Amino acid sequence: MVAQQIREQIVEAGLRPGDRIPAEWLQPETVRVSRGSLREALKVLEFQGLISTRSGPGGGVFVASVEPGEAIRMLDNLFLFDQPTIADIYTLRKQLEPELAASVAGTLTDDGFQALQGCIRLYEDEPKTAEEEYSQRLAELDFHEELARHCKNPILAFTCSFLLSLLRDMTVCRSIYKEPNPALRETGLHYQVQLLRAIKSGDAKLCRMIMRGHMIEAEKYMKERAAMRTRGSMTAQVISSTSS
Repeated sequence: MVAQQIREQIVEAGLRPGDRIPAEWLQPETVRVSRGSLREALKVLEFQGLISTRSGPGGGVFVASVEPGEAIRMLDNLFLFDQPTIADIYTLRKQLEPELAASVAGTLTDDGFQALQGCIRLYEDEPKTAEEEYSQRLAELDFHEELARHCKNPILAFTCSFLLSLLRDMTVCRSIYKEPNPALRETGLHYQVQLLRAIKSGDAKLCRMIMRGHMIEAEKYMKERAAMRTRGSMTAQVISSTSS
């Protein structure tokens, strides 16, 4: 309750990251709790990334900004032991990723365009090892992450980045990404090269269409591979129980 009270005061006073929190807000007699309870409340806010403390001359308690990456890692932990399904994730990706692509159409800077091209270059060549192919699959996700960095809608960008993080975290997805599949790489390249052209031309409608097709194909592949792995695991269990 004390942590929430201090948070509300920060919002109402319009304090920004780097601003010092007034000392009178942090007095036990002001918040009417013990000094120990106040310390615990400040620990909660610091853990949440809302404040930081500095010691020495000029020290005190200051408002801090929560980095998107830190927030995503915390949300990842929320689903660590009760993971969503591939279908759950792609239900959202099919809706959001086309809008993400459309949002950058015609607005991407030269540096942004080059950054997207750089992601593609990482998996243009045939991989020489299984480890290299796995790295290339992750680079394909990095392409979508780079798109999110240039999106002007912070909620859309954050949500798309969060879904990518879930995919990277899921055990079944990691296993699928490690499977050799040259055809999949070519399909991904095809969609992303088309998308870059549509983005450069500023055709938001075409961007949506290309990205939606990409998401539909990606979902189909991921669900098929996941089902095959499940069937293979069940078969192995049956053989194991029969032989024992």
